[in-house]
Amino acid sequence: MKSIRITRYAIISLLMISFYIPGNAHEDPMKYGPSRVELKKTDGRYRLFVNGEEFWVKGAGCEFGPCDLVALYGGNSIRTWRVNNGINSGREVLDQAWENGLMVMMGLDIAGERHGFDYDDEAAVARQLKNIKKDVMELKDHPALLGWGIGNELNHRYTNMRVWDAVNDIARMIREVDGNSVVTTMLAGFAPDDVKYIKDNCPYLDFLSVQMYADIINLEQRLEEAGYDGPYLVTEWGATGHWEMPATEWGSPIEQSSAEKADMIRLRYEKAILSDKTNCLGSYVFLWGQKQERTPTWYGLFTEEGEKTEAVNVMEYLWTGKWPEQMAPRLLDAEIKDKGGRFDNVKLKEDVLYSAFIEVENSGNKNINALNARAEILPEPTELSDGGDFEERPGSIDGLIISAAPHEVIFQSPVQKGAYRLFIYVSDDNSNTGTINIPFLIP
Repeated sequence: MKSIRITRYAIISLLMISFYIPGNAHEDPMKYGPSRVELKKTDGRYRLFVNGEEFWVKGAGCEFGPCDLVALYGGNSIRTWRVNNGINSGREVLDQAWENGLMVMMGLDIAGERHGFDYDDEAAVARQLKNIKKDVMELKDHPALLGWGIGNELNHRYTNMRVWDAVNDIARMIREVDGNSVVTTMLAGFAPDDVKYIKDNCPYLDFLSVQMYADIINLEQRLEEAGYDGPYLVTEWGATGHWEMPATEWGSPIEQSSAEKADMIRLRYEKAILSDKTNCLGSYVFLWGQKQERTPTWYGLFTEEGEKTEAVNVMEYLWTGKWPEQMAPRLLDAEIKDKGGRFDNVKLKEDVLYSAFIEVENSGNKNINALNARAEILPEPTELSDGGDFEERPGSIDGLIISAAPHEVIFQSPVQKGAYRLFIYVSDDNSNTGTINIPFLIP
């Protein structure tokens, strides 16, 4: 998965970020020279080492989000999907990471077959390699550089195995010009055929990286099925994917509440990532920020307004061993009076007044009435993304929310037939927010 364009959240993030800068704010980090990153096997375990110190990756996928907060809450690394994300250059990302004590797994945006790239076109492949080399040469000596991630889910909807030959050529080029960073490629799952070809034909990769969501709980089994017993990073994991959830009769995937997502994130980290003490090098939770993909709340650990969901609280605990003093409100469930909840194929009449009731568990405030609530109604997106590509956020329909309180939302149903969702947000005074939504249809 990946975010492609600048969103409203990205702009908000730029305004809210205040980096902690050790030492001289105007100091050029390049004067320190590159960090020495090595993959070693010691005492039967694979581990990364940075300048001689063992480095277990406690990371987050972050391009447009508040990356400085990764360090504040106990993380030590971020990953990107490309060198230039449209807001910050690769150099700026690395500089900001350095200022916050973070290491960067820098993404190299390699064209995918599903986007029309032909890996039988030798000239096009050569041009791509040349362009990638320019980025590598510019950034290879930065002290915040952990490694290079060549492409993202290049095995998603593809047929031409020659893509891995191109990946190996890029990895070989990196090895020739940059002797200080590790090199990997990010796979969607661990398909045995993909893994076998890469093992046989990509000797210049240091290790493989895998991206899984609900199925990550079966990671050990998937590795065994693929015949892979080497080191790996988990470079995307988090909420249950929209393709992994049940859907309504009209095809809208049912989203878990922020509380349910937080519970699953903790379970998956403890049972799948921490459990492999031999080959796993760490992970990057997805997404440290916000994006639209089926809904504006599905994958982001933050809201569009920059508020923290409970998943951020959980990651702070997993990274530091300590819970924050104030937890996000837990939205356990919600239902529309006399119509049902998320799993009930709710159908409403046009232009009628309805009430939705919310079950809230407030872990941080004794007085639940001190919480704030807001709500909105969005139509379902009509142009759906594939593999995490950019997806347009549907516009909120004005004038439908009559009132919003932590326990009840009163709203008017839309006047046009179609598929919609009622989104509910309950927040505290510490920028923590719980989210839940109910899909409904006006037939």
